[in-house]
Amino acid sequence: MDVDEAVREGRYIVVKALEDGVTIMGLTRGRDTRSHHSEKLDRGEVMVAQFTDLTAAMKVRGRAEVLTDVGRVESGT
Repeated sequence: MDVDEAVREGRYIVVKALEDGVTIMGLTRGRDTRSHHSEKLDRGEVMVAQFTDLTAAMKVRGRAEVLTDVGRVESGT
């Protein structure tokens, strides 16, 4: 799969921080799931993230609104 194809087929999530210090962690694919990247958001900040060949899951810690193609959920409540 080339990069353009991966971008076209990748699923996105939107995370809006509802408090300071919300952490978003990208978790790897493969036999051993590991954290490969993390970001901290402050209240009101928004991050758009994409699932890729490397990123299989995302973990959100803190109070945030998370929007995906399957719906909306609020974390940390």
